[in-house]
Amino acid sequence: MRYTPENITELGEDDIFVFGSNLAGMHGGGAARVAWEKFGAVWGQGVGLQGQSYAIPTMQGGVETIKPYVDEFLDVAYECDQNTFYVTRIGCGIAGFTDEQIAPLFDRALDMYNVVLPESFVKIIEARRRSNEQHK
Repeated sequence: MRYTPENITELGEDDIFVFGSNLAGMHGGGAARVAWEKFGAVWGQGVGLQGQSYAIPTMQGGVETIKPYVDEFLDVAYECDQNTFYVTRIGCGIAGFTDEQIAPLFDRALDMYNVVLPESFVKIIEARRRSNEQHK
């Protein structure tokens, strides 16, 4: 199993940096700032593919407001199977969510060969899957 590195400073030609954003696209801190400074994130664009990055809004409400954007991202990643998407711990920095709150949103990604998740997300998703299997 491979995981998203803690600090991504460079990407391969077909790699995409996936980061948490705000809807206004003000990429001033955290992974959003890295995306803006290094990977082509567009100031003022808070959602979607931009340069070698993909923005998922995390600052507009609860986890339920993030889920549709994660689902949309996973659909894009499925279609863009020539790219590798490195998902950062979106929502777990400035937005203030925990890994336990955000990781389950990425359950489908665990079965996608071109989406790489943080180790903490993978461990949470795998534990939830094991628990669900035991309760069947």
